[in-house]
Amino acid sequence: MLPNLVVDTTVLPPADRFDFWYALVAQETAPVHITSARLDDFVAYVQAIDLGRIRLASLRYPSLHATRPAGLVRRAEADIYQLTLPLTGLSTLVQDRTETTLVAASHFTLLDTGRPHIARHRADGPDLATTITVQIPYAALPLPPDRLRRLLATPMSSRVGVAGLLAHHLRSIAAHPEQYEPNQAEMLGGMALDLLAATLAQHLDIEGVLSPEARHTALRARVVDFIDRHLGSAELNPRSVAAAHHISLRTLHRLFEGEETTPAEFIRAKRLERCRRDLTNPLQAHQPVHLIAARWGFPDKAHFSRVFRARYGHSPQAYRAAHPPPER
Repeated sequence: MLPNLVVDTTVLPPADRFDFWYALVAQETAPVHITSARLDDFVAYVQAIDLGRIRLASLRYPSLHATRPAGLVRRAEADIYQLTLPLTGLSTLVQDRTETTLVAASHFTLLDTGRPHIARHRADGPDLATTITVQIPYAALPLPPDRLRRLLATPMSSRVGVAGLLAHHLRSIAAHPEQYEPNQAEMLGGMALDLLAATLAQHLDIEGVLSPEARHTALRARVVDFIDRHLGSAELNPRSVAAAHHISLRTLHRLFEGEETTPAEFIRAKRLERCRRDLTNPLQAHQPVHLIAARWGFPDKAHFSRVFRARYGHSPQAYRAAHPPPER
């Protein structure tokens, strides 16, 4: 599992929960003043995950109001940006006379912890608010600070384009850190930084200042997302992928060189994995194998059987028989 720290206030008596959470979480990077109507029984959960140069945290907590005034900034300076992505509840953030209320699971924003700010988080009824945050050192973002200041506390969509890929990447790590090896932390953090830099540069219309590595990561993420969304299309092939992204076939091939695969092999592997998943899905148990294959781009039954056996060691029928749906 990725290196992480889990905080659960319910292991303590109700009267001690807020102080414990405040000391470990609110004071960790950029101290803030916090108030909440649930101080007498503050139920909160935090999982902080180290990803090399950045730190991702998944938080659940009651409604609260957090303030980082100028005096606190001077006493405890920080050189950290914070990306905030609320998943449930309502979050209002204020910085540099800009105020924005984020729509859960559809927008995120950037704060500069080295400057005063206010954050108000409201849970949905009796439920806890859920938020993902990322702590990013100033030096890790290769963008001009004076330009970035224009984006502080402004809403940015997390559903489309590179921003959507960034949100998906962060949510996947936060939801299942156990799926990754510790030695993958730096790589995952680097991908997040490149996607974030590309997102911010796009909003500022300064994509030309990005490093070649960041542009490579962002382009490859867009390509993979496009492939995932068009796996069932008979028109999906390396040429159509390159055309959709206005790049040459040679450039497309370079995107996959580090993985020792080709775009065509990557598409075939993705399609085979979708077929394998459907063959073991109880809801697809009565679906003929040839229809599953055709749905994911394999209209030729003999060809599908051959490539499936080469990848998984069994014919599609034998693989399905070896993984029957559970009895009800």
